[in-house]
Order: sequence, then C-alpha cells, then structure tokens
Amino acid sequence: MTVYDTVYIDGAWVPSTGTGGLEVVDPATEKVHATVPDGTAEDVDRAVAAARRAFPGWAATPPAERAAYLAKVRDLLAERAGEMAEAVVRDIGAPGPLAQRVHVGLPIGVLGSFVRLAEEFAWEERIGNSLVVREPVGVVGAITPWNFPLHQITNKLGPALAAGCTVVLKPSEVAPSAAYVFMDILDTAGLPRGVVNLVSGTGPVVGEAIAAHPGVDMVSFTGSTRAGTRVAELAAPTVKRVSLELGGKSANVILPGADLAAAVKAGVNGAYLNTGQRCNATTRMLVHRDDHDRAVGLAVEAAAELDGKMGPLVSAVQYDRVQGYIAQGIDEGATLATGGPGRPDGIDTGYFVRPTVFANVHNDMTIAREEIFGPVLAILPYADEEDAERIANDTPYGLGGAVWAGTQEEGLAFARKLRTGQVDVNGGAFNPLAPFGGYKQSGNGRELGKYGLEEYLEVKSIQL
Repeated sequence: MTVYDTVYIDGAWVPSTGTGGLEVVDPATEKVHATVPDGTAEDVDRAVAAARRAFPGWAATPPAERAAYLAKVRDLLAERAGEMAEAVVRDIGAPGPLAQRVHVGLPIGVLGSFVRLAEEFAWEERIGNSLVVREPVGVVGAITPWNFPLHQITNKLGPALAAGCTVVLKPSEVAPSAAYVFMDILDTAGLPRGVVNLVSGTGPVVGEAIAAHPGVDMVSFTGSTRAGTRVAELAAPTVKRVSLELGGKSANVILPGADLAAAVKAGVNGAYLNTGQRCNATTRMLVHRDDHDRAVGLAVEAAAELDGKMGPLVSAVQYDRVQGYIAQGIDEGATLATGGPGRPDGIDTGYFVRPTVFANVHNDMTIAREEIFGPVLAILPYADEEDAERIANDTPYGLGGAVWAGTQEEGLAFARKLRTGQVDVNGGAFNPLAPFGGYKQSGNGRELGKYGLEEYLEVKSIQL
C-alpha cells in the first residue's frame, strides 16, 4: 500500500497539521491501496500564505520563462506517463489503454497548448490613447474532481501558471494519487517555492477553507452543481472570481437523413466513455420516432461490444447511486433494452455495472433529467426538428451536446439552436484549443485554449 503522509507547501513536502488519514480504494478490487493526509484549514492557511509570498515574483517572471517551466513539466510528465497511468488505474479503475491515451495523453497535449499560448498571447494592446494590459488575477484555489484526476488539474494549472498566478490545489480525496505524482513532477521541474501548493483532504474542510479564504483571489472548481453552488456561496463574501465547471445532461440529436448506424455507435461511445463518468457524456439520445426502434437495436449492439471492456465505477457510493437510477428508470416506465441492475455476469468484486440502454424515454423521467454519472443511456423519440430542439434544451444543464445530420450545414444550423457550451457535429473531434464550459447550471467560465487563459487574467486600462 502507498502511504502519502505529507502535503506540499512552499516548495517542500511537509506534514499536515491534521492527525488523520483518508483511505483510497481501488474500485476494481474494493481494497484500500493508498492513504493521504486528512488536511485542515490550518494547512490551507499555510499554503495560501506561501502562494501569496510567491505571487509577486512569479507574476513578474516573463511569459517566455513561464512557458519554459511549463514545457519542462510537460516533458517530465511524458517521461513518467506510465507511472501516471498506473496511478489513474489504481484510483479510478480506468482500463490501461484509456488511462494512457486519454487520462495522461490529453494532459500532455493541454500543457503543450499553454506553452505556446504563454509565448504567443497578446499581453498588451493599444486602444486609442489607452494601453490595455492583462495581468494575473493572483492566488488561485483549484479544486478538482476524481473522474479525470490529472486532466482536470492540468486544465487549471496550465493556464494559471501561464498567466502568472500561484496556486493552492485540492485534489479529490477519492482519487488523489495522480496529483501527488504530478506535484513531484512540478518539484523536479524546479518551479519557484510557493508557486504551486497541494493540500489533500475533504471538500467540507479543505475545499471550503480554500473557497472562503480571503487570501485567495479566484477559485476554479470542477464537480457537481450542488457542490459548485456551495463554492460560489462561500466565495461571495470576499467577491473573489469563481469559475465553475459543473454537471451535464447532454443531448445527442440524430436528425433524419443522418447516418443512423454511425450516429448511434458514436453516441453510445460518448455516453459510456470513462464508464459514463463524464460531465459532458451524451446520455440523452434523441431520434426521430420513425427511427426509434432501429436506433434502439443499434444501441444494444454497440453496448454489447463494450460489455466487459469498461472499468468500474469509482466507488461504492457511485455504484449505489447508479443502481438507484437504473431501478428508478424501470419504475417510471422506461423500456429496459439491455443491461439493468447488478454487476455484469461473472463479476463478483469491484464496482462494475452493466452498460445499460433505456428506450421509449420521456424527457420528464428522472433518468432524462438528472446526471447519473454512469453508463446509462436514455433514448428519447421526437416528432420533428422543432420537437427535438425543445427536448434537447429542456434541461437545467448546458455543457455538451452532439448533432448528426445528412450534411454539415444542416448539422451546424441545428447546433446553433442548442443552449449548450459545446456541440459536436457529425462526430467532430475534441479540440483542446477550443473553449470548454457550460450554460445554465453547468457552470460559468471556460477552460482550455486562450479562453481558458483569459479566465486567470485581470484587465487593466492605462490612459496615456
């Protein structure tokens, strides 16, 4: 078992002021494989103080030098990709190839994008007699989730460091191992003391201390909508900037004339990637009522191909949550096309679930309204395009979405009607330079690319 018995503050691994530890469970075996300190508000105070001391020097470091540090971090991460992937596999149960390709490969690319942005970004511009300058917002509290434990860290630290901010990081206590490996990489890269600090612990203690701290200038949070509203509430008295990337219930709209087989297969993959533990998972598939039955059959076939290839859910709590939603879907009258309650056949240990497809779902059913965070796909029939638009937008969320159409022009026209932060048209690929974030209760602010960098910058106007 791995024992992480320190936190990282002011450039050194130091004991927490807390006396307790938090157990980290391997969801594939249900056994404890690591422990981390149960951090305290006092630890947060020390970390914030270190970040505040480091801020003037880091903010004054030329962007090209900050880019050089990020490049070194990226290269060291690439060198230790295997170790990092193993940490992800142990913490969340992701299959090895997915851990390598997505959980580690994507953060390497994200760091590289911020290396380039730090070098190329227009930090100043002239507007008439004014010089408009962009300056770092200050000390950033970064609170990250367990579902993509490294990617969510690099999404925040990459732009924060490129902007000249210093950081206090709280990783999820459910999956903290990647954060510990990453902090060791940052230490090896030689970042100045106090520029990045890590305090492990729970949300109600460490997370809330960060969100409320008067020495923190901005909080960037990724997690549930419920927890995000709590972060915003705690941050409000100090009027700090708050960036929230929250839940989702994304629609995959398949229009008449689209390649139905390709659209359904891609939609199932989009719903089940990372065992459905994605805030932008396309868990509502909207198909014309004339295509409904064929789409259900295709979805069942696609789900069967993934049966036995997905990792487990992250925890017993998440397993019970997903099982509850499956039971509720059955109770509310949705047609269970495949999957259902319990573990897959032949599996007795681990938080594994059956890839599940519900048909004949109405948008007022719980499984169509609430974020399940598991491999549960709801297929909803619609009457015409106006009805499809209504159903797709009839949700408190607005993070992701997809449209499949006979032509790109038709798909683009429909995508413009969706009240959501991202839409993929006919399988458009993920772009790490494009902004990521949501409408409505999916949050505010953006991550990735220049829009993600701008979240960490203040704008000053100097009249000359």
